[in-house]
Amino acid sequence: MTRKEDKNHDIIDEDLYEDFDDEEIYELVQEARQKALARAKEEKEPKPKRPFPKWAFWLIAFALVFNAAALLPQTFSIPAIDFLITSAKLSAQDDIQAYKKAVVVVETEDSKGTGFAISDDGRIITNHHVIEGKEKVTVAFPDEGLFSADVTEIYPSIDLAVLETNQKDMPHLTLADQTEFQPDETINFIGNPLRFNGIANEGSIIGYTQLSSWEQEVLMIEAPVYRGNSGSPVINDGGEVIGVIFATLDHDQHGRVGLFVPIDYYYAKQ
Repeated sequence: MTRKEDKNHDIIDEDLYEDFDDEEIYELVQEARQKALARAKEEKEPKPKRPFPKWAFWLIAFALVFNAAALLPQTFSIPAIDFLITSAKLSAQDDIQAYKKAVVVVETEDSKGTGFAISDDGRIITNHHVIEGKEKVTVAFPDEGLFSADVTEIYPSIDLAVLETNQKDMPHLTLADQTEFQPDETINFIGNPLRFNGIANEGSIIGYTQLSSWEQEVLMIEAPVYRGNSGSPVINDGGEVIGVIFATLDHDQHGRVGLFVPIDYYYAKQ
């Protein structure tokens, strides 16, 4: 695929963080309420004499309660129902369940992000900005538990880092030989957004873009990427990792998109 150089004024968020005050949270809840009411109205219109469906009423009520509880400052900033339902559906798949076993929580004293193992001895890739300034971090595998990991390689120019746990028989993901894709190709990614862990989600690849702060192009995805997804593996339909999520971008044409580092850049550093 031909790379498109899209040199726009970058509004980039490497911490994948959205800060909402109380008024904005209230507006989000009201927006979700109006959408739910509109959907219920559309479903009701073909049969105007039919009473308002009880299931729609309870769905709206549940959505409002769930969103009101979830949309707390620095805790939740997206429509909760869609976000969690998508993850639940994906997580029911055998392949996603297997991938999730290799995705870890990376924690330091003041940050939390995502990483993923790439070998059975617990070698992990994450973002440099997640572990910046640290020599040791804590990583948590879903099944194996907590481990101390050494920061053994850092590549600030491509926002990647390598951690070593020196364990045995650890679950791990397979890296693609190179980053290949088709326009609008569907991908999956797994991470620890907001205050959740092990959330699977999906999106589609838009294409390359040139950031003003980077020498090399990165790839854009249309996907719900949020704080804590830093270091999430981008997995193609063959089950191979083609890149690592590191930021979001307010793009002039595509709106808010996720950004990932092609796995080719990691190979170039080896």
